[in-house]
Amino acid sequence: MAKQVRVMRMSVEQPLWRALTGYRVLTMLYAVGLFATAYDEYDRPGVAITYYVVLCIWTLATLPRVQNAAACTKSFLAVDLAIAVTGIVLTPLVVNDHHIDSGGPTLPSIWTAGSVLAFAIKGGWRWAALASTPVAAANLIERGHPARDTVHNVILVWVASIAIGYVVEVARASERTLARALEIEAATRERERLARDIHDSVLQVLAMVQRRGAVMGGEAAELGRMAGEQEVALRTLVSGGLTSVSRISRDAAQGAVVHVVDEERDDDEPDGPLDLRALLAPYASAKVSLVEPGAPVPLPPPAARELAAAVGAALDNVHRHAGEHARAWILVEDEPDEVIVTVRDDGPGIAEGRLAQAEGEGRLGVAQSIRGRLRDLGGSAELISPPGQGTEVELKVPKVSRGKAGQR
Repeated sequence: MAKQVRVMRMSVEQPLWRALTGYRVLTMLYAVGLFATAYDEYDRPGVAITYYVVLCIWTLATLPRVQNAAACTKSFLAVDLAIAVTGIVLTPLVVNDHHIDSGGPTLPSIWTAGSVLAFAIKGGWRWAALASTPVAAANLIERGHPARDTVHNVILVWVASIAIGYVVEVARASERTLARALEIEAATRERERLARDIHDSVLQVLAMVQRRGAVMGGEAAELGRMAGEQEVALRTLVSGGLTSVSRISRDAAQGAVVHVVDEERDDDEPDGPLDLRALLAPYASAKVSLVEPGAPVPLPPPAARELAAAVGAALDNVHRHAGEHARAWILVEDEPDEVIVTVRDDGPGIAEGRLAQAEGEGRLGVAQSIRGRLRDLGGSAELISPPGQGTEVELKVPKVSRGKAGQR
């Protein structure tokens, strides 16, 4: 037997890194284009050309650095911001007074915002505020005085970068919460599966030992009492259970990682569907009548086995609660979109409120072994039990399973 492990990776910030990569390339081309169109306003075009060569080489060579948070290191961010600030400070040295007085762009232009945004995506709003400060100071130095448009641009960069940094922090917290929720859901499904298996085997045996021991008396009664105590303890354990802590990937590019363990399966399990009739045939006996179609009833292997196990759990309830002489009937109906299996007996029925009471006591026969299995298959289980008129359990499973057990 082998378990299947599905790895689910979530990274809500990864699209931001891809957007930043494109932004840096486009703004690099934009800055070069502005220089070409305003070439006459540059007193020292050679210095500007040298800066743009460095800017282009740096931008293109460091594209892998802005692919994810892991690659975007602190040293890279520091050098990147230094190049942007240097370009702003160099602007008054290479352009004429008319360019500055008219509010012309700095050498890096809006490419500078890419450096600040990298800080925001990497470290959140605090890093964004830290990176925005030297950019603001450099812009004020470039203009020589706090002009209204300069102050406006500085505040805009501050607010935008801090807002984006805050959004990134919220997204990361939501990612961790979602990973935790998925981990709990997966652990709950696994616990319910184990509870069904334990109910179908160990708990049934312990309950039988307790009943037989009480009847036999003597040392057998003591053994039955101990079996009863263990049954209660085991029911409490499988009803509560523990969930493991969500895993977060060490590689920030992968975001949150959830390892979902699927149910055990045989390594040589057939890929094709199983005939449900073959799985239900062993239940037929002198007291259990099986009515089935003449043609095969194909279902995916996990769905077929779980449906057969639910039928077995229903028959166990008949034997335990309806008495040794009770008869049961199994009816299999192969509909176009679903398979319906009905289990009926001629016992005394179930008293009103008894199922809710049993579930509260940790008895999982109907809640998990029957309804839980059908819920995981995307189907349903309906129980009809008028007092004194027997019990009828109707199990419905869709041909194309929408539940977890059918997703392999």
